[in-house]
Amino acid sequence: MHDDLIAKASAWLAEDPDPETRDELAKLIEAGDVTELSARFSGTLQFGTAGLRGELGAGPMRMNRSVVIRAAAGLAAYLKNKGRHGGLVVIGYDARHKSADFARDTAAVMTGAGLRAAVLPRPLPTPVLAFAIRHLGAVAGVEVTASHNPPRDNGYKVYLGDGSQIVPPADAEIAAEIDAIVSLNDVPRPDAGSWETLDDSVLDAYLARTDAVLAAGSPRTARTVYTAMHGVGRDVLLAAFARAGFPEPVLVAEQADPDPDFPTVAFPNPEEPGAMDLAFAQARATDPDLVIANDPDADRCAVAVKEGSDWRMLRGDEVGALLAAHLVSRGATGTFAESIVSSSLLGRIAEKAGLPYEETLTGFKWIARVDGLRYGYEEALGYCVDPDGVRDKDGITAALLITELASVLKEQGRTLLDLLDDLAVEHGLHATDQLSVRVQDLSVISDAMRRLREQPPTELAGLAITRAEDLTQGTDKLPPTDGLRYTLDGARVIVRPSGTEPKLKCYLEVVVQVAAHAGLPAAHTRAADLLAAIKRDLSAAAGI
Repeated sequence: MHDDLIAKASAWLAEDPDPETRDELAKLIEAGDVTELSARFSGTLQFGTAGLRGELGAGPMRMNRSVVIRAAAGLAAYLKNKGRHGGLVVIGYDARHKSADFARDTAAVMTGAGLRAAVLPRPLPTPVLAFAIRHLGAVAGVEVTASHNPPRDNGYKVYLGDGSQIVPPADAEIAAEIDAIVSLNDVPRPDAGSWETLDDSVLDAYLARTDAVLAAGSPRTARTVYTAMHGVGRDVLLAAFARAGFPEPVLVAEQADPDPDFPTVAFPNPEEPGAMDLAFAQARATDPDLVIANDPDADRCAVAVKEGSDWRMLRGDEVGALLAAHLVSRGATGTFAESIVSSSLLGRIAEKAGLPYEETLTGFKWIARVDGLRYGYEEALGYCVDPDGVRDKDGITAALLITELASVLKEQGRTLLDLLDDLAVEHGLHATDQLSVRVQDLSVISDAMRRLREQPPTELAGLAITRAEDLTQGTDKLPPTDGLRYTLDGARVIVRPSGTEPKLKCYLEVVVQVAAHAGLPAAHTRAADLLAAIKRDLSAAAGI
C-alpha cells in the first residue's frame, strides 16, 4: 500500500506543471507522509453540476493546475462531441489564490483542442462572465471561483451556451471525458498569445445592460454603505451605481480591496456570524438607508436595514419577497420562480398578481431554466432580476433593484421593513430560519439523513406532519434529489446535504396569519417560538 501510494504520487509529480505544488508534493513524498498522501490520493475531486470545488494543494483530491487542466480537457472533448468545433469558450476568474493561473490554463487547453478562447481582462464578478457568454455567442463559459468558501479553497464553474450552469446529464458526460484523460502530456497547451484577452467592452456592455433593471425616471435617493467582502464586486458595483445616479455608496474600507486571504472574516460569506460587523460599524457612523454586501465573486447580494436603534441583516427570503413585490408594483409580467428551499411567500405574491409561478430544485442552474422567467431567487442571497441579460444570480443588479425600492419607499417616508409588514398582513407572516450544521466528518450527514428516513418524525413543535416526502423519488414537478420535505399544519421543513460545502442544511418556514398591523408583534413572537421549537425537535430527530 505504501509503495503503491508513493508510486501514484511520484507519477503525479512528474506531470505537475506548477512549481509550488511540485515542491509541496515532493516534500510529502520525501517525508513519507502516508496520512497526508492518502488524503490527497484517495480518489479524484468529483466534477458535478457545481463543477469542481476544493482545497488548494497538490494531488487529485485538491484544486491545482493539474486537476484544472484535466477538467478543461474534459470540457473541450465534451464540446467537440456536441459538434461545437471552433466555438468560443469565454473564461472569467475571481481574485483567489491561483484563479488567474487556472483561467490561463483553461484558455490554453481550449485553444489546443481546436476551440477559441477569450479570457476576461482581470478578476471580475461572476455575473459579468454569465453575461459575456450570451453577449459574445460563446458555446460555453468557465468561471474560476469558490464564491464564499474559505480562503484555502478554489473552484471551477461551467456554463453552456445558453448562459446558465450545467445540469445533468452534462455533468456526468463531462466527468466521463475528464476520467478518460490518461496523461497531461496528451493535452496540448499552446503558449499565451493563442487566445484572446478581452478588453473592457464586455464589461461596458454589461454595465449598459444594467439600465434595463431600473424603471425610467424612478427615484434614486437611497444612501448605502457597501462592502465587497474582500472580493471583486467593488469597481463594478460603484460603476453601476454611478451610472444609475444613486448617491455614491460609502465603502467599508477594510474589506474594499480584493484579498484572497479574506483577513477580516472567518468565512467571506455575508450569512456567516461576524461577517457583517465592519459594515454595521460603518453604518452606525454614517446612518445610511441600507447596507449592501456582495460575496467575494459578487453573484450574491446581502441587505441590512436599521431596526430600532441597530442594524440587522434581512434574510434572503425577505429580500426575495421585497424584490418580487417591487417588480409587481412596476407591472412586471412573466414567470416568478424560486427553489424549493425558499419561502412560499413568493408563490402568494405571484398568485395575487396573476403571474405564473414555478418551484425548482436548489440552485440557479435550475431556476435559470424556467420558461418565460422574469424573476427568480434563492434564499441563499441569490437573485436573478434581469434573466434576459444574466441567466444566473447577480449581486450587482440585485443591489441596484433593492436600492431603487428603498428610494421609492424613502420618498413615501417609508422603509423596507414597512413593506415587509404590509406583505405579512396581506399574505400571512412567512418566517424562515435555517438549521445548518458544518461537519468535519461527512458520515455525520449521511447518518442524519438515514435516521430521518428510517425513523421519520410525526410532529415538530407540536404541529402534526401532514405529508412527508423523500425527494430522492422525485415528484411530478421535480427531478430526484437527496432531500426530505415535511409539510406541517402552518409550517414546512426541508432537509438536504449542501452541494458545495460539508454542511447539513435544514430550511424551516412557518406561516402565521395576521389580521392587522397591530397583530404583527404577537405574530413575530409566535413565529420565533415555533421556529425555535422546530429546530429543537428536528435536531433531536436527526441526531445532530
